[in-house]
Amino acid sequence: MTDERTIDEAEAERHRAKMAKRKAVQDAEVAGKTVEKGLLIVNTGPGKGKSTAAFGLALRMLGYGRRVGVVQFIKGAWHSGEQDALARFGDLVSWHTMGEGFTWETQDLKRDIAAAQAAWARALELMADPAIGLVVLDELNIALRYDYLDLDKVVAALKARREDLHVVVTGRNAKPALVEAADLVTEMGATKHHFAAGVKAQKGIEF
Repeated sequence: MTDERTIDEAEAERHRAKMAKRKAVQDAEVAGKTVEKGLLIVNTGPGKGKSTAAFGLALRMLGYGRRVGVVQFIKGAWHSGEQDALARFGDLVSWHTMGEGFTWETQDLKRDIAAAQAAWARALELMADPAIGLVVLDELNIALRYDYLDLDKVVAALKARREDLHVVVTGRNAKPALVEAADLVTEMGATKHHFAAGVKAQKGIEF
């Protein structure tokens, strides 16, 4: 049973007038935005959802028939549901899992650096492909945090990308230079996390 609120004509008219004013403001703001360009997007912060948001953008891009490139810098030891899902789009997705797991898992600095450099080389190839509309650089921030890659060279290459290419970088602790270069930065907060209650990583949620 629904609780339907009774709305009188005066209240309805006040609401209509209020929304009309809001629409005018919103329309004027939208009309003032005239720049169309490829964006450098950074998803960072301690909260869950950085990669999830990036793959949401990938799905959106694929919905318009645009090709997407993915390079995973760290999570190579994990098989992910999103990889299987995006594989269903066939040639529209170019997916490259280049990492060998988190640094505390490999415990081999030279190997981690080599894997990160190979991943970055592949990222440059994808960014140079004019058929690709979006490149997801998953956990690149982690590779930069541990100095596996030259920060200045990475930022310079991202800034020099072609005008219509969107790039999403994920991972905690984004470097200030990358944040400054980005067009959009989202800090994922950690208000509450189920790991703290002893809940393990689960298929379809964490991977």
